[in-house]
Amino acid sequence: MAAGAPAMSGAEDYSRLDRLVHRLAFARPSVQLAAADIEDGMFARDIAGVALDRPIFVTSLPRAGTTVLLTALAKSPNLAAHTYRDMPFVMAPLLWSRLSGSFRKSAALRERAHGDGMHIGYDSPEAFEEVVWKTFWPGHYRDDGIALWQASDRNVEGEAFLARHMRKIVALRCGENAAQGRYISKNNANIARLPLIARVFPDARIVVPVRAPLEHAASLLRQHLNFLDQHGREPFVRRYMADIGHLEFGALHRPIAFPGFAERAGGLDPRGIDYWLAYWIAAFNHVAAADPGITLVSHEALAGSGARGVTRLCAAIGVEPGPELPAMAAAFRETAPRAGDHGADPTLAAEAEALHARLVAASLMVNQT
Repeated sequence: MAAGAPAMSGAEDYSRLDRLVHRLAFARPSVQLAAADIEDGMFARDIAGVALDRPIFVTSLPRAGTTVLLTALAKSPNLAAHTYRDMPFVMAPLLWSRLSGSFRKSAALRERAHGDGMHIGYDSPEAFEEVVWKTFWPGHYRDDGIALWQASDRNVEGEAFLARHMRKIVALRCGENAAQGRYISKNNANIARLPLIARVFPDARIVVPVRAPLEHAASLLRQHLNFLDQHGREPFVRRYMADIGHLEFGALHRPIAFPGFAERAGGLDPRGIDYWLAYWIAAFNHVAAADPGITLVSHEALAGSGARGVTRLCAAIGVEPGPELPAMAAAFRETAPRAGDHGADPTLAAEAEALHARLVAASLMVNQT
């Protein structure tokens, strides 16, 4: 049995026993919560030794470069993130690590299910905290989409659980250095919670990468078609992604209800680029109206800036890169735009390009000297 999720999408390689354990873990929220309660008692000392200092939240629409950004930053020994090893008992990471230690699989890398050239393994950082949000804020997950969180959408129990959960991840990943550790999350759905995250974690650092809109929309479309195919061929892949709250693409697609998106998307087909370009515009208008404390980063500028850009980003979020700086910089790679006409509506494209220019002008220009 795997101690964590398989390295492709997290589901294709599951054995029958893996799938049984997964179904048990996600049978109902009370299973994960009961495991977390047991963990609270068993690891109370480990958790108490962690100060939740300046957590880092990396978020944007999918395909904006959030995964590569997390992969780079997570190379810092003081930054702690979820990894695939935490599956399926993601809400009890310390307990599951203890229980699964005797049957862990090797960390061999494989290309992930997106088919984008990124290779991941059991020790690769990934986003699993969405399970917590689904458990404590279930009313935001509707059949037709995901409602935005406001600063007033407080949940005392959920906030306390999330903060304790973040401490557990730091304790697990940083070990003896947990007192100096910081939590880092890459969760695309956090773009729907910017005001609440800033309210609950006032010293948080929120990083939002921004990608050129036509390329970004085309990538979103490709992944939607990719996962439509995967969900149709393999029901467990769909089950797995639903359980962990990855509702961005395919048969599970539920758009975040950004202001104005419903009107823009009226009559548009998610199997066409105009739908995703309208989604991009609504999403980044929402980001542009958010708190100015957010750190915007140009995906293209960061990818082409090497160690200089990573150093500047680290300075903006209070991370001191040491010997791991070359490895952090190597995680980024420049990608040439795909050739050809994207076929987008010219009016939508012009609006998106104008918004992108404003966002880049306000961003951390990591390629500047």
